Amino acid sequence: MIDNLSLPELVAQMFVVRASGCLFDHQIRYREWEPTASKLRYYLENLGVGGVILVGGSAAELAVRSHQLQSWAKFPLLLAADIEEGVGQRFAGATWFGPPMAIAEVARHDAGKADRYAEQMGAVTAIEARAIGLNWILAPVVDVNNNPDNPVINVRAFGETPEIVGKLAAAFIRGAGEHPVLTTAKHFPGHGDTAVDSHLELPVLPHSPGRLTEVELPPFVEAIAAGADAVMSAHLLIPAWDAEFPATLSRKILIGKLREELGFEGLIVTDALVMGAIANKYGANEAAVLAAQAGADVLLMPLDPEGAILAVCEAVTQGRISISQIKESVKRIWSAKAKVGLLVKEKEKAVNSTSIESIDLSLLANPDARATAADILRDSLKFGGNLPLQVAKPAENQLLRNLIVVDDVLGCEFLGNHTPAIALPEQFGYELQLIDDRTGAIADNTGAEHFSPTLLQIFIRGNCFRGSAGLTEAAQDWFKKLLKTGELQAVLIYGSPYVLEQFLPHLPPSIPYVFCFGQMPAAQSIVLEVLFGIDATGKD
Repeated sequence: MIDNLSLPELVAQMFVVRASGCLFDHQIRYREWEPTASKLRYYLENLGVGGVILVGGSAAELAVRSHQLQSWAKFPLLLAADIEEGVGQRFAGATWFGPPMAIAEVARHDAGKADRYAEQMGAVTAIEARAIGLNWILAPVVDVNNNPDNPVINVRAFGETPEIVGKLAAAFIRGAGEHPVLTTAKHFPGHGDTAVDSHLELPVLPHSPGRLTEVELPPFVEAIAAGADAVMSAHLLIPAWDAEFPATLSRKILIGKLREELGFEGLIVTDALVMGAIANKYGANEAAVLAAQAGADVLLMPLDPEGAILAVCEAVTQGRISISQIKESVKRIWSAKAKVGLLVKEKEKAVNSTSIESIDLSLLANPDARATAADILRDSLKFGGNLPLQVAKPAENQLLRNLIVVDDVLGCEFLGNHTPAIALPEQFGYELQLIDDRTGAIADNTGAEHFSPTLLQIFIRGNCFRGSAGLTEAAQDWFKKLLKTGELQAVLIYGSPYVLEQFLPHLPPSIPYVFCFGQMPAAQSIVLEVLFGIDATGKD
């Protein structure tokens, strides 16, 4: 059947476009990347693109959305999502796990338990993905985060050593592999030892071949052995292997290293082609051509899908890419589709094993899955000082202050008046002050009579496009100020353990602190339980 497809149809199968998980155009949040319904339908129905990567909306919405997209498609679709921390990370209502590094913390004390947690996390993610129509999990992250200044991998990694990362990533893949979904080891050959966000600029990995073989590659070897269906390339320049092209565009790396040396036979997928590390230098369409030329099977998230498809077709007609290579990629793509229950029929609508009738929302966020997610967070907590905190009634001219510091107030979907970080301290009489790095300037201290006993809560972790995962200026300034004035009652940190490590040397041993890898409401409840010595409902 592949031989009966036109060149544009073949090439279109290699592309995965981004779309909003929401149902209506007025809900689109990122208009530069997420097409309207009519444009998206054109990509699927007329161009015949091979898949869609989805972001946003609720899990229930996505169940409807996935069926809608499959009904539009000329050929059945791979429907993917970056659900490294469970389906609930991207789609509200489903199970949201803490970041993978939380399981690495558990492994420090109990390797067997950590292995079970990673496998359970993979299984729950796969079950819930299928329940809402997804069939491709863009996880696990297999990078070794051995650079504390890494702004983009950070807690997304399963740890800081190749041994722990390889073991836990393989366990995740085994858990997911019991279900009809695809898994993805990323970002090859390893994005962990970088201090530059590839969403913004091109990082350089300057290590020797020996070091790369010793640290970066072993987790990918384990992931492949565990059955990873796809490997995602990293937008990194690695001079020891290719001084000219970054890994995503390097045939020496994708074919020479991944295919030939490691023996990987599954899908090679690029990281998003809209990312600055690639798009800024090569342009949207030429980046797609170079990636296909380098040996990538799936070209993820082009800025201009139609233009990129035409550019790759032109490269084939010019002899830059052989038609046989394109067909080999499409064969791999269709084999992957068959694995997840998609049936490809020539010139017919998509036939998808997950119909709207088979959607079962009861599979989402069941008590066992949520309990496992909570157990991982509890078992990876770090805390110290005089716990629980004894909340004394403030003096008549004083207030109890709940000071929450975030990097971006407008981007904090895990915070609201109803969430524990705000609602629970309010029960103890704390008044909220919410600031971020743009609004967090500290007013001059006006005197001891305005002393405010302060609970300091800091939400900081690696986030794409931010460029840093470390302490923000606002967080540092407030911490120093509160220590100096004696206002600091306790410190709660959600996200990056490297932030905790920056604070601890300066924190008096009597002041309580609690650290949690997660930032979601469930994590907030667990942290405040420890701080106040209560259960999540606020009762003694």
